[in-house]
Amino acid sequence: MKIACLGGGPAGLYFAISMKLRDPSHQVEVFERNRADDTFGWGVVFSDQTVDNLMTNDPVSGRTIAGEFTHWDDIDVHLGGECIRSTGHGFIGIGRKRLLAILQERARGLGVVLHFQHEASPDLADWAGYDLVIAADGANSRIRTAYAEHFDPDIQVKKNKFFWFGTNKVFDAFTFAFEQTEAGWVWAHAYRFDDNLSTFIVEMAPETWAGLGLDRMDQPAAIALCEQIFAKYLDGHPLMSNATHLPGPQAWLNFRRIITGRWSHDKIVLLGDAAHTAHFSIGSGTKLALEDAIKLAEVLNRPGLDRASALAEYQAERSVEVLKLQNSARNSTEWFETLDRYLPFPPIQFAYSLLTRSQRVSHENLRLRDKAWLEGVERWFQAQAPGASGRNAAAPPMFAPYRLRDLRLENRIVVSPMAMYSAVDGTPTDFHLVHYGTRAQGGAGLVYTEMTCVSPDGRITPGCPGMYAPDHVAAWRRITDFVHANTAAKMCLQLGHSGAKGSTKIGWEGMDAPLDAGNWPLIAASDVPWSDASQAPRPMTRSDMDMVRDQFVAATRMAIDAGFDMVEMHAAHGYLLSSFITPLQNTRTDDYGGSLENRLRFPLEVFAAMRAAWPADRPMSVRISATDWMGDAGVTPDEAVRIAEAFRDAGADLIDVSAGQTWAAGQPVYGRMFQTPFADQVRNEARVSTMAVGNIFETDHANSILAAGRADLVAIGRPHMIDPMWTLRAAAAHEYRGVAVPPQYLGGMSQLARNMKRAAEQEAALRG
Repeated sequence: MKIACLGGGPAGLYFAISMKLRDPSHQVEVFERNRADDTFGWGVVFSDQTVDNLMTNDPVSGRTIAGEFTHWDDIDVHLGGECIRSTGHGFIGIGRKRLLAILQERARGLGVVLHFQHEASPDLADWAGYDLVIAADGANSRIRTAYAEHFDPDIQVKKNKFFWFGTNKVFDAFTFAFEQTEAGWVWAHAYRFDDNLSTFIVEMAPETWAGLGLDRMDQPAAIALCEQIFAKYLDGHPLMSNATHLPGPQAWLNFRRIITGRWSHDKIVLLGDAAHTAHFSIGSGTKLALEDAIKLAEVLNRPGLDRASALAEYQAERSVEVLKLQNSARNSTEWFETLDRYLPFPPIQFAYSLLTRSQRVSHENLRLRDKAWLEGVERWFQAQAPGASGRNAAAPPMFAPYRLRDLRLENRIVVSPMAMYSAVDGTPTDFHLVHYGTRAQGGAGLVYTEMTCVSPDGRITPGCPGMYAPDHVAAWRRITDFVHANTAAKMCLQLGHSGAKGSTKIGWEGMDAPLDAGNWPLIAASDVPWSDASQAPRPMTRSDMDMVRDQFVAATRMAIDAGFDMVEMHAAHGYLLSSFITPLQNTRTDDYGGSLENRLRFPLEVFAAMRAAWPADRPMSVRISATDWMGDAGVTPDEAVRIAEAFRDAGADLIDVSAGQTWAAGQPVYGRMFQTPFADQVRNEARVSTMAVGNIFETDHANSILAAGRADLVAIGRPHMIDPMWTLRAAAAHEYRGVAVPPQYLGGMSQLARNMKRAAEQEAALRG
């Protein structure tokens, strides 16, 4: 096979090597626009897994590369005059120029023909003599651009400005340095890659970049300014640029996140950054490129596999790995783009948030890396937790207490509101007593009821519980009395009205499907039905609003008699109050429609009336949908911050941050902890306590969310459905003895803890 590799970076060179290793008869030529020793990067970071892959693919170049790696374990985070250091991170680095030299030498030795200072034509007709054309020409690929309609690229230009410098200052740790200037914050990512050189990437928001005048400076002036800002880290060493051919402002870059729908067309195949990019803050671009090269060479040389099948397998397998890293890179990029949220954190929490920003590193992963450091984080978290009473022992964050007004929660784990559809005429039954009682015994600090409706016509289904009749108060009181007498858990009553989503079958008979008979009339902000199969609600009049407000107030007063510790107003998921907030359901033209302020008017009125009826020493929360999953057409996360601020100012102590379920055509992006970013944004921009919800199912998730300051409480739903003792099981796994265990179950808890400890020791022995 005669192959042209367009681009002489690591991707193109390593693909050429990999092809010749598998079949020396291949004729492979590499065409590079620059000189052999030109490079526009400094250091390259690898993982141990990538090194293993290189050694397996080509031990010769693998040994040479590995022999020249610089190794370091520590990360330093500098903020506010403090340096937070953690260890055990295991970085490996090499200079990009040296890596290219090694690969060039190996390629020549295998018979690859290298052409330098050769501008490769993007016209496929100019490569008529080749069987295959590999587009390894980087993020600015001319080949991908020329055939964009076939490759379907999706390119996002990220917000921040950065400059990729080098310096002779040798850093002994991967260093993040954050400095405040008169124009805003500027930060550096610095790491050594040989005995004499380090990479030093300077990054900042575009507003800071312009405010410092960097949009008008030539390179020498820009370098001098950066040297001044980071003088205490550089120790007199200069910053060096290898982009001196560019005018000053053009040397500052915006990262381009690239995804391509198809990786091949005709005889062209995309490789490395031409097909995909991953932000430099997770250091995986070269890793992805080299592993692309290995996979592509393998499938092209597999006996019996035709080219079309080979290229399909190449894209299918590699795109999965790319997606994983791009998701992590997106999280990391957004963390740096929203840095102002986290700068008020104490340095130790700021460092934890930085280390876990991509979600590739979790709480327990940090424990494996640096147990002493993580226990320091845990001691700090416990000591500063509201209601901690000065305790400073190391314990997982999920077991730190929390205070909302005068209500003290034993820990941060919450049993989510989950519809049970098991009430009779709105009255909770023995099922509810067992259901809520058992989950309260399971160790969670707070147990929510399912959405409890304020009127018969406000129910979602005939099986939904209510709080509008004396029998309801008595039935709920039976449950709260049991919980308070037998557990340390507190109880929160979630009050809501179904609006346009009411009068439907119970969940397992047909979700959101109208009743076959006996439907009751619906009201909502507007006459917008939930779905084509749903009945249209009647738009609410002012009289209707007065009635519903009074129903919420009456239910709130009943909650006092029923013994609840806390009340939540449900203003999410497309139910009645949510129908006012989302512009997709609210088409009103009066004072309750149009602007966000108008759309919030009635929900805020209801909340204020509830707050006035509820004891001042007891907390209240509001559940919101932070996005309609409909882009700018619906509620956006930025609007969710404004919504949270409005309820905070009205007296809400906690915002229960959910998402979606407001529009049948919404397109949610699912994944683990997929709604947590919304809780993070609301908490750290609106400066209000939040609860994270949504596909949180591991203790590691909960501890990472809490320690990183992404939320104050963590709601866990489905895991509690099947395992009421989820929190006690987590305490046993962590060998935490401070959790409240019903005395009747102490024997079982002790045995569980012993068994889990023994299993963990056996697993560690097998790993060792």
